[in-house]
Amino acid sequence: MVDARAASFTKRSIKTSMKDAGLRIVLSMVDLTTLEGKDSAEKVRSLCRKAITPDINDLTLPHVAAVCVYPELVTTAKEALAGSGVRVASVATGFPSGQFPIDVRLEDTRRAVEAGADEIDMVISRGSFLAGDRGKVYDEIASIKEACGDAHLKVILETGELETYDLVRAASDLAIHAGADFIKTSTGKVSPAATMSVTLVMLEAIRDHYLSTGVRIGMKPAGGISKAKLSLHYLVMVKETLGDEWLDPGLFRFGASSLTNDLLMQLAKLREGRYPAKHDFSDA
Repeated sequence: MVDARAASFTKRSIKTSMKDAGLRIVLSMVDLTTLEGKDSAEKVRSLCRKAITPDINDLTLPHVAAVCVYPELVTTAKEALAGSGVRVASVATGFPSGQFPIDVRLEDTRRAVEAGADEIDMVISRGSFLAGDRGKVYDEIASIKEACGDAHLKVILETGELETYDLVRAASDLAIHAGADFIKTSTGKVSPAATMSVTLVMLEAIRDHYLSTGVRIGMKPAGGISKAKLSLHYLVMVKETLGDEWLDPGLFRFGASSLTNDLLMQLAKLREGRYPAKHDFSDA
């Protein structure tokens, strides 16, 4: 039933007059990310320039939501984005495995926040969760949330390793109750990453929490979303599951840097009547 419901959102018709507005909303929700061993300060600065001005040929476009980097490059990103409104996110807590001692994971978090991170993307210990030690996972999330201070905490479930929708729902509920500001599907390092079905299960956990507490939790599908058309299907799913309040980068994000250029190409097509060449847009 989850798969059937998720597939139904891809059947919705989006009129051309609304497509431009939808693509702009999606662009404003993107977390531009670089998480490679060869990351350098200049690569991060280049990514930050793109985050602020995604397309120099259309200065009416919104900036993206955030730039996500490793903790060692937070200071570089913070300086490059100063005054822009683009937030700095950082992966921490032994990304992507989560298989580090808790004191190391807490120190990783504190260092990123002290360097200026506005958001922390943490990974849960999937080994502990799947072994049934959910109390340990809960305590780790709660302690990392405390270490975040004023920074928002996004909790990555790595749904591709959780095996069933029931486990995805259980992990979502656990993360929310432990203090997550956002729940996130994936690190982008494991396949499958985000799917519409998994995202729907997580959105329903957020909906049920809101109905029982009045507290809004954010959602971030990450990995595997590279086409603008698919991103609009996600927006439809969010609207019909959670409502218009979640159609905002404060409550919904896309962790999909490769999506950005397709968004820019589709927006240029609507603006100019033709597709630009792919090399007209930078990879960073």
